[in-house]
Amino acid sequence: MKFKSLALAAAVLAALAGPVSAQIKEHVFKVGIGLTEDHPQGQSVKHFAELLAAKSGGKMSAKLFASGTLGNDVTMTSALRGGTLEMTVPDSSTLVSMSKPFGVINLPLTFNSELEADAVLDGPVGQKLLARLPEKGLIGLGFWENGFRHVTNSRRPITKADDLAGLKLRVIQNPLFLDTFGALGANATPMPFTELYSAMEQAAVDGQENPPATILASKFYEVQKHLVLSRHMYSAWVLLMSKKTWDGLSAQEQKIVQEAAREATLFERKTIRAFGDKALGELKKVGMQVTELPAAEQAKMRAKLQPIVAKFGKEFGEDTTAELMSELAKVRGAAK
Repeated sequence: MKFKSLALAAAVLAALAGPVSAQIKEHVFKVGIGLTEDHPQGQSVKHFAELLAAKSGGKMSAKLFASGTLGNDVTMTSALRGGTLEMTVPDSSTLVSMSKPFGVINLPLTFNSELEADAVLDGPVGQKLLARLPEKGLIGLGFWENGFRHVTNSRRPITKADDLAGLKLRVIQNPLFLDTFGALGANATPMPFTELYSAMEQAAVDGQENPPATILASKFYEVQKHLVLSRHMYSAWVLLMSKKTWDGLSAQEQKIVQEAAREATLFERKTIRAFGDKALGELKKVGMQVTELPAAEQAKMRAKLQPIVAKFGKEFGEDTTAELMSELAKVRGAAK
């Protein structure tokens, strides 16, 4: 009797599972990134692939194409919109040209901690930003952390805000980055990330700005001597899928992608924070001279950048900027 009950239950489950499994077809999503395979971003794409496979019974997966082999953030994002590439993980600043409110994430000296950024990007502000993407041919699956950005250069240590003056620094191809470093007296030079190492090696630029994980994984210490922990800007990536790819998925497949993306986002943040903590120690070991701006110098930097925050806060959308600042105030109030 017990056997018959178990057999009946199994038959019922099989009948229920049949239509669901039929909705899951073979998919291998190509994922292009500009960073290296062993960078936390690359590791997290691989983890996302494993999650897809586990949740789909091996039918869905993702294949990583690292180190800019499929192009830079701009060209890969364009390929997603055209439907010739399935996924990429660009810096959020890449999306500003098509949706200005994404720029609020990078407003200088806004976030005080990674946890503040998590709360804002996972909350209403971040979700409203992602909701803007489908009309641009993109699906936003979550915000991944790049981290707080710091300045490196090959010429001199930076111990005060004025020391940035005169340095030729590569920045992301974005007006906010250009104006931010222009206000600090640097010669800001826009350039694709894939061209950066050779530009520093050939002294075409004096330095750049990125989080420690990227500085270490990209071996910038080979061509850069000085690192200042400026924390001038928080940087996030956006896990993107082509809307054409998304629209070709069944409801069950879309659910699997969303679930895998959520879990991969938590994995990525944990991984990059652990890597970033170790990265500073490793950079010191390989000979980089690391300095930290005193609080007074950080305050001077903040004062210099207030006109930039005001200008771009309006440009990115006063409503979005106000909502971001309101949400930050709530998060800080709750933390007290």
